[in-house]
Amino acid sequence: MKTKLYILLFLFGIFLLPQCSYAQVDFNKRPDDDLGDVDDKYQEFFFEALKQKGIENYQKSANALLQCIEINDEDPVLYFELGKNYKALKNFGAAEEALKEAVSKSPENEWFLDELYDVYIQQDDMNKALKTVRQLVKFHPDYKQDLASLYIRLEKYRDALKLLDEMDEQLGYSEDRDYLRNQVYNITGNDDDRIENLEDRVKTNPEDESNYLRLIFRYSETGETKKAFNAAKRLQSINPESQLVHLALYKFYLDDNDTANAIASMKIVLTSLIIKPEAKAKVLNDFVKFVGENPEYESDLIEVTALVSEDKSIKTLLELAEYYLKSNDKEKALGYYLEALAQEPNEFRIIRDVLLLELDLDKNAEAAARSNEALEIFPAQPILYLINGVANNKMNQPKKAIESLEIGLDYIVENPKMQSDFYEQLSNAYKQNNNMRQSETFAKKAKAVLKDQ
Repeated sequence: MKTKLYILLFLFGIFLLPQCSYAQVDFNKRPDDDLGDVDDKYQEFFFEALKQKGIENYQKSANALLQCIEINDEDPVLYFELGKNYKALKNFGAAEEALKEAVSKSPENEWFLDELYDVYIQQDDMNKALKTVRQLVKFHPDYKQDLASLYIRLEKYRDALKLLDEMDEQLGYSEDRDYLRNQVYNITGNDDDRIENLEDRVKTNPEDESNYLRLIFRYSETGETKKAFNAAKRLQSINPESQLVHLALYKFYLDDNDTANAIASMKIVLTSLIIKPEAKAKVLNDFVKFVGENPEYESDLIEVTALVSEDKSIKTLLELAEYYLKSNDKEKALGYYLEALAQEPNEFRIIRDVLLLELDLDKNAEAAARSNEALEIFPAQPILYLINGVANNKMNQPKKAIESLEIGLDYIVENPKMQSDFYEQLSNAYKQNNNMRQSETFAKKAKAVLKDQ
């Protein structure tokens, strides 16, 4: 987070010129001696430098500034501008030298230090960057976060945490600083300090749900389930209306075989208006798995899924479909597969499962039409030709079946079982078409393919 506080040469020099040329020279005065010629040259080179920088011709700008320095090297602004030109040219060594000269002439100038700091960052010279940002902190507290980042990069973890603690105390908590803090904890593996920090936050600000949720997550992550459960109960006692706490509670209730409370918590999560859909999807997935193992609670699942139709993810829809498929409720399973297909219309696996269920449920017209559409997207998938052939055979349309099956045969690669299925369907189609000789030929082929295995 690098704060650029200086303003780029307000209208090409109005900001900077009072520090250099105008204080010494009246440019409107006609020169009447050699000193006037020198002043004119200085002015000419300086404005040439600004002009060339404005059109991004940084080398020419630098050359003009060097001409100014030959005439009068007292003004630090010349070195500042020279350093910026060299930085733009990626000549970081020359940029550093120029900017250090500017800083030496004006040690308290924040913009000079900031530009030098940026040069060190671009060179990945963290030690010099650290030294410079420590000076910058005196001018603006925003640089403290840069300082904390540098401490982490230089493996000065205690210094980083100490500084982050100070900033949290002065400014309150922030996501950016929490990210840095967690970087330190992740690198050092110091979960005790991480949890201690979160416990302190809970004590300091017990009304903030996010602190409790972070604490619950960290306890769970380190395997301290009881402490995580207790933290969730503490949040619930302080804020009985909290919906977010149930994102944790339902899991603990399930682990404790407290089914009634687990289901109640899941229902609160899944009907909440403030919990994000992705979080609900995870809970719904767990609910589906739970009911799969405990089918007596299916009515609760049906009730909830009816309430959260807009929040169901692809994963949830597929798990619901598989659940009802295992329960032999193929109509419901197909309904969920179709919902998933509406979200991902080009997902081959879902298309295949929908088609197979449509065949199983004798929805042959739908299967024939859908397989034709799918073949436009996946023209080399033999299973689609087979499904299309089966659907047309079942609708007594043998010519369409034969056409599809004969094309599909060309796409089968080392799959004797599928090849046998194709031959059986071709035998069936030719039989419907009263071509008994071809029907018998393909029936024999179907048996022969499997016999060779």
